[in-house]
Amino acid sequence: MKIKPLDDRVLVEQIEEEEAKVGSIIIPDTAKEKPRMAKVIAVGTDEDLQEHVKVGDKIIYSKYSGDEIKVDDKEYLIVQRGDILAIVG
Repeated sequence: MKIKPLDDRVLVEQIEEEEAKVGSIIIPDTAKEKPRMAKVIAVGTDEDLQEHVKVGDKIIYSKYSGDEIKVDDKEYLIVQRGDILAIVG
């Protein structure tokens, strides 16, 4: 199934962070924050947004932003342009 976000929205797939370790203490998954870095899967129809954000870019997005969806057993997030804080280059 192909998903095409509309307007100023971006479809992203979260990038899982490495196992967190503080000294010799391993922090369990339940104590970790959700990842805030993601890979862009699709960009909405807004032309200005398409000039700045491309498929394959890695982005950092705001905490608690976006709508989670599940397609073909994969989890994605749809975030708005205002929730994108930076493009990681």
